[in-house]
Amino acid sequence: MSSVTLTESAKLALDELVAGVIENVISVNPMYHMLPFDGIEGNSLAYNRENVLGDVQMATVGDTITAKNPASFTKVNSNLTTIIGDAEVNGLIQATRSVETNQAAVQIASKAKSAGRQFQTMLITGDGTSNTFAGLGVLCDSGQKVDTGTNGGTLSFAFLDNLLDLVIDKDGQVDYIIMPPRTIRSYKALVRSLGGVHADDVYEMPSGMKVMAYSGVPIFRNDYMPINLTKGSGSNQTTIYAGTFDDGSRTHGIAGLTAQNDAGMIVEDVGIHQSRDEHIHRVKWYCGLALFSLKGLALADGITN
Repeated sequence: MSSVTLTESAKLALDELVAGVIENVISVNPMYHMLPFDGIEGNSLAYNRENVLGDVQMATVGDTITAKNPASFTKVNSNLTTIIGDAEVNGLIQATRSVETNQAAVQIASKAKSAGRQFQTMLITGDGTSNTFAGLGVLCDSGQKVDTGTNGGTLSFAFLDNLLDLVIDKDGQVDYIIMPPRTIRSYKALVRSLGGVHADDVYEMPSGMKVMAYSGVPIFRNDYMPINLTKGSGSNQTTIYAGTFDDGSRTHGIAGLTAQNDAGMIVEDVGIHQSRDEHIHRVKWYCGLALFSLKGLALADGITN
């Protein structure tokens, strides 16, 4: 007589289930953890950028003063948009299948994660239309772009130096450089060709995480940056950015925006569906992005390698 088989014995046993859900939809963007957020009230955040200075002159005793031209300014508005989604879970499923993992909690967490990913996507590629806010590519002033040639070019230390030179709103201090992974690899190749990374070319974040740095400026990998852009006759290109974070004074670089009275991501208990046995939790975020000083953001586009 043969013994019981593995297949047959499995019918009388249960699998051990690991509680929770292991993340598999992952994108790297350490800069997101450094981005400051500012709460606003009203329709939008309005601020004035310096445009033209009032003129002055050199004079001696008895000279007629002709320097009469006043300063002029440009008014800018940064608006909020809404990222929103409903997590709906059937009552029977929640009541009977939440022993190891709370079904509603998992769905709410997934919606919140999607909201964060949507913000990070718009941070780079948002164009201010179709309920998006303007991202870095749109906010960057035309005078803040490195000349990389008609058709773009390969990453170089010269491009990086020119990029940093354009960020001057904090007396030349630059808070970040962001690149997609493939450009990070190209940067590493440039560094290796010089004999390796110096100890000063490593930046330690407040969390203790260490990233590469160029001239003391941290280089953050950003998986949300597209690598299929075109410049001139070039294709499959990308853009690298450098800039500053606002320090709370609303005068420097970039800051994320959120509603003052509903700051951050909100989970709202909507209740039971009107016609179905489903409980609804609404995840929403009123958010946007502001660039206070044009001199706090620069880019180099058409990067080919």
